[in-house]
Amino acid sequence: MTPHKALAFLLSLISIFALWQGLVRGLKLPPYLLPTPLAVGKSLVHNAPLLALHTSTTLQEIFYGFALGTGCGIGFAVILFSFPKIRPFFLPLLLISQALPVFALAPLLVLWAGYGMASKVIMASLIVFFPVTSALYDGLKNTPTAWIDLANSISGAKKWLVLWRIHLPTALPALGSGLKLAATFAPIGAVIGEWVGSGKGLGYLMLHANARMQIDLMFAALSILAVITLSLYGLASMFTRHFSHRQQEIL
Repeated sequence: MTPHKALAFLLSLISIFALWQGLVRGLKLPPYLLPTPLAVGKSLVHNAPLLALHTSTTLQEIFYGFALGTGCGIGFAVILFSFPKIRPFFLPLLLISQALPVFALAPLLVLWAGYGMASKVIMASLIVFFPVTSALYDGLKNTPTAWIDLANSISGAKKWLVLWRIHLPTALPALGSGLKLAATFAPIGAVIGEWVGSGKGLGYLMLHANARMQIDLMFAALSILAVITLSLYGLASMFTRHFSHRQQEIL
């Protein structure tokens, strides 16, 4: 992030907090409806050990879910592109998987995989899977025809070599875009799984804080989730820029 962008981001945060503080003070909202940013900050400090414990669990769920969903998505997109005959069978299944509401799947995953980390990892990976698969598949399909014709005209050019040297480098920016979407979706999957059934995690902590009217603690957990999501998006953006440079080097 350039200094100019960092300054703009900082000013945006200050504006949001100032508007938040002014809204609470101006409307005289009670703390159980909307705490002030100062109250949330105090809760972050006072409950730091508790928040750190639950943040660690959620971070693991997000990381494993993101890695699993990304790996499966890349593999599935390559298979779909490489074997045209199976597309009529598997593309509808891919779309149907996204037509099912996530909240409808969460109780089943908890029932099948238990209340531990496995069900949350599966939930996060399912949400990550579609944007990665869709973005990479579209990128592979949109390889310029002239490059493919040139590669096919080379004596001894194999199909897998064309895929590795032409299609995949061309699709790297598209994959980066899919990863940016996946980075924002992965925390959603983990938290939804924690809401449905869990004994640890920020989602679990938010439910219990809400039940005890500890709204400042709930907002503290929510702010940590926001930081995690923004950090993941920033990392995905860095990879996207790297993919773009890498594409220029390879092609």
